[in-house]
Amino acid sequence: MSPGKQAAESDAAPPMAAGARLEKMRRRVRLSRLALFTAIAAGPVALGVAVMSGPVTVAAAPSDKPAAVRSAATAADPAGYAQVFVDAWLRSSANDANSAQARLAQSLAPDVDLPDPVASAQPKPAAVTAVRSVQREDGEWAVTVAAQYTDGRLRYFIVPVTADANGASFTVTGAPGAVAGPARAAVGKSPYGVSVPSDGDLSLAVGEFFGAYLTGAGEVDRYLAPGVKLSPISPAPYTAVTVQEVWGTEEGAAAKQVPADGTKVRVRVQVEARDDAGRWPLAYEVTLKARSGRWEVAALESGTAQDGGAR
Repeated sequence: MSPGKQAAESDAAPPMAAGARLEKMRRRVRLSRLALFTAIAAGPVALGVAVMSGPVTVAAAPSDKPAAVRSAATAADPAGYAQVFVDAWLRSSANDANSAQARLAQSLAPDVDLPDPVASAQPKPAAVTAVRSVQREDGEWAVTVAAQYTDGRLRYFIVPVTADANGASFTVTGAPGAVAGPARAAVGKSPYGVSVPSDGDLSLAVGEFFGAYLTGAGEVDRYLAPGVKLSPISPAPYTAVTVQEVWGTEEGAAAKQVPADGTKVRVRVQVEARDDAGRWPLAYEVTLKARSGRWEVAALESGTAQDGGAR
């Protein structure tokens, strides 16, 4: 055989080999499909055998139930937007449509008329706060806003707001409606049902702790359990603190003496704080832990405790 012919055959060999491998792969896929269809017709047992015998890809059937998708508009609460609008709307007047408050209200709600108060109208609100948001349907919200006046009056308005598909833009779509305020929720029985003696070790311990925490009288760290970090309020807001009442959830809180090491109790402490402006009733929920014959603060609910303390 001539060298040229040998070279031509050697050059053709790789494509021929590749073609043979491709044909084998196609034949294997056809056989796998045939096995799968035969197994489906034969029953679930045969289907399991067919799947185990070779690589077969089965597409999942589409579900009849649509997947739940949380849109951005659902997560975007327009409470702040409605609050700004009501505040501007209550401070504006149709007789002065060019005032800053009137222009702000009209920019937030282009299709809403401005109020028309008389010269001797009630004073403007001292504070306006959104108190409740309800999503009626996709992109449609109802926001309840409270307006508080300096004379003690409190009025509530409900505002319709529309959000865009991305939840990034809002528009007030109608005039505010005056409504009754939210009803007060029923309060359950307090878990703090154990009266703690005012002259017991626990009451004395929390008194010393709050003296350091609220007035700066002494170091807070000396009253904390190991591993608990809690910074005092700085600068100290009060000049004196007196414990009024202490109520616990466990009977151990009422013991005159400190129980065994490791004993934990939860208490609610009512204190009276004083400063140059007057006296202020304050309340805290505190967890204490017994160690070496003394009570130590393990958690303060309204503080900034870390590494073992509750926030």
